[in-house]
Amino acid sequence: MTFFNEKIDRLNTASVKWEATKEIFGETDLWPMWVADMDFKPPQAVIEAIKKRADHGVFGYTFIPESTKQAIAAWVSKRHSWTIDGSWLLYCSGVVQAISTAIQAFTEEGDRVLLQSPVYTPFFEMIKQNNRTVVNSPLILEGNQYRIDFAAFEEELKKGCKLFLLCSPHNPGGRVWTKDELLQMGELCLKYNCLILSDEIHSDLVYKEYKHTPIASITETLSENVITCIAPSKTFNLAGLQASVAIIKNNTLRKQFDDTLKRQGFFTLNTFGIIAMEAAYLEGEAWLEELMAYLQDNKQYVLNFLQENLPEITCIDSEGTYLLWLDCRKLGLSDQELRASLLQKGRLALEPGTKYGLGGEGFVRMNIACPKEHVIEGLNRLKMAFK
Repeated sequence: MTFFNEKIDRLNTASVKWEATKEIFGETDLWPMWVADMDFKPPQAVIEAIKKRADHGVFGYTFIPESTKQAIAAWVSKRHSWTIDGSWLLYCSGVVQAISTAIQAFTEEGDRVLLQSPVYTPFFEMIKQNNRTVVNSPLILEGNQYRIDFAAFEEELKKGCKLFLLCSPHNPGGRVWTKDELLQMGELCLKYNCLILSDEIHSDLVYKEYKHTPIASITETLSENVITCIAPSKTFNLAGLQASVAIIKNNTLRKQFDDTLKRQGFFTLNTFGIIAMEAAYLEGEAWLEELMAYLQDNKQYVLNFLQENLPEITCIDSEGTYLLWLDCRKLGLSDQELRASLLQKGRLALEPGTKYGLGGEGFVRMNIACPKEHVIEGLNRLKMAFK
């Protein structure tokens, strides 16, 4: 039996995914395939490293050692062919904090911040929470894949945008942007003096036939205009340990970002976040390769099931992430009716597409980072909801 088939009871662990459905959906006893965490244990090396540190028994103030910086740099070099320096690294409790920090560091109240919907919900939230102006250049769905409307993208930049929030790979659509697409976006941002924050938290979760390219790695000029955010949280299921990395080559930008962190009172990561991050990047590669094969199998199972049982629902071609973006528009239901059928008839918790902005109407997002039996149960409930 593969490691990832193990069924782990997550109840009574304060699991958002399993125990917060009443607060989020207004219902209990739902089958959860919504929020983006996995139902898998991380690599054993991570668990052992945490146990060893816990056994030491003293948890005083902790700094981030050079070995952790080296582990991050080695991982980025090997997995993404990008040579970075440990001095470029700053740390946050999560990528969402990094997004908010960048907005505070590089824009003023009222400034225009660009994004591309449908996209990860906190992009909108962090812009609004910081009293900036959301500027949307929606993605275009052609066939079964999203593409960028470069003419519309440039038009918004012409009007003046201080910051562009890029989701790469894309959540919820699963696109792994090509080098050419990234270069074109990057050069347009340079042309109109717009800084880029690239959320690359899903960069390790890319299927075999695709390749993630960090946008900052493409040209020397681009590398000076990008804040790249990564984390082991999605890759290794460590979100509860709250550790992420901002890679900023430009000395001036890095100081501005760091100064903003200091104004927030941010000091360092928690001890176990540091320990887990280093262990994962040093010893988690074999586990990740097995994970991606397992996710590929889960994804194919979903595609086959939909084709045979629910042909009205199609899955957007996912090149990365463990999130599937399901197009339910042919069902002819409103978003309220979709939600009601899922919750009342299927007892299934999926993310509603409307959360992701313009273009999300009629879609739902499904998390397949769980044992296959869990996927099968979820799909049977999906069928129950709409048959």
